Amino acid sequence: MGASSAPARTVLFRRERTGLTYRVPALLPVPPGPTLLAFAEQRRSPDDAHAHRLVLRRGAVAAGAVQWGALRVLATAALEEHRSMNPCPVLDAGSGTVFLFFIAVLGETPEAVQIATGRNAARLCCVTSRDAGLTWEGTRDLTEETVGTLIHDWATFAVGPGHGVQLHSGRLLVPAYTYRVDRRECFGKVCWTSPHSFTIYSDDQGRTWHCGGLVPNLRSGECQLAAVDGGFLYCNARSPLGSRVQALSPDEGTSFLPAELVPTLSETARGCQGSIIGFPAPVPSREEGPNPPYLCPGVQESLSGPFCHLQHWRDSQEQPGPEPGLGGDEGTYAPLLSLPSMASLQKSTWLLYSHPAGHRARIRMGIYLSRSPLDPQSWTEPWVIYEGPSGYSDLATLGSVPGPTLAFACLFESGSRVSYEDISFCMFSLGEVLENVSGDPELLHHRSKPWKHCRPS
Repeated sequence: MGASSAPARTVLFRRERTGLTYRVPALLPVPPGPTLLAFAEQRRSPDDAHAHRLVLRRGAVAAGAVQWGALRVLATAALEEHRSMNPCPVLDAGSGTVFLFFIAVLGETPEAVQIATGRNAARLCCVTSRDAGLTWEGTRDLTEETVGTLIHDWATFAVGPGHGVQLHSGRLLVPAYTYRVDRRECFGKVCWTSPHSFTIYSDDQGRTWHCGGLVPNLRSGECQLAAVDGGFLYCNARSPLGSRVQALSPDEGTSFLPAELVPTLSETARGCQGSIIGFPAPVPSREEGPNPPYLCPGVQESLSGPFCHLQHWRDSQEQPGPEPGLGGDEGTYAPLLSLPSMASLQKSTWLLYSHPAGHRARIRMGIYLSRSPLDPQSWTEPWVIYEGPSGYSDLATLGSVPGPTLAFACLFESGSRVSYEDISFCMFSLGEVLENVSGDPELLHHRSKPWKHCRPS
């Protein structure tokens, strides 16, 4: 195996001289077109307490290409006197509706204060778009309807961040976590809280939403979900225990079996959010057969078969696109490709995971592969796609490219000195993943022809 090579990256959000900082990315492809929706928090400073509102850059298909539009503030995604945090989009493929979940936190109340006092200051909110992110309806406060009386036992809670998923059954799933109050007996103060991942789900195309059961044992926090082999829903979560935690649900996120540590996926010193996506394993063949089907992020085993696309980037790196409008980004082009038929969907699922590879600090954004999601020992060593400071990330599946290969995208926090200077976007193929994560002959057997980046014509 040759030396690892990082994919080209483009900066979509950059810290401004005024102090405005962009953090907590989320990425979602949406048909028709398709369109890429890149979300982030806009903060008055890097501090969590200074989060302000959510922003969006929309990658639109134009004349057979994708060009990034200007940064837009999502003015409707807000509650008065609250700050909007943790963008978590999910697509209902049947209706084409995007549900953008987020939490609205009262004033500048930090999460740590909520945990210490046992007094929740967060609200569960959602805005929807029925035109691939062009317009957004007003905020729905779903706290009473969805969380209800559970809120009395929670010090705080949040969604995601990053994308949700839709299952073959049509169920929409939003990853979430809470700090449950376990004891309050210390002179009227909170004695102990524990973090637990869970899901928020809908079985009626988003008309009503419900809370699933908590991951019952190990401490688990910010999480993402994927459908895997055996009919299980897989949850991969941040944890203060030194490594990631994974848990399986046998009932599509309504409840979870006891979690287990994933020793092959180390956490950074203070932990960091990570992203997970599932995709059909490539079909082993002596000859290069037809491309395996491939799903948009947030749509696993969807019945409706949305369209996906692949984006090619010019060779120059770290070029923030100009912001005049949809036609403003020179060099961001993508041919439109349709998704193969769902009928040939393979049962075997592989997982990709993104997370900083540094053990002490948030540095070196890594891409990891698992060919056996039920086995916590199955993860490869990381392919480092960015050597510098790196933080939160969100992965997406984009579609197939010419030849038997699949394509992915990663939207991640990056910088030269600290991890919150920029939010960068990059693309890579499954072939590149297999070339760089491991020298295992069985992995390399599946490697396809090299994926060539191209310049815009």
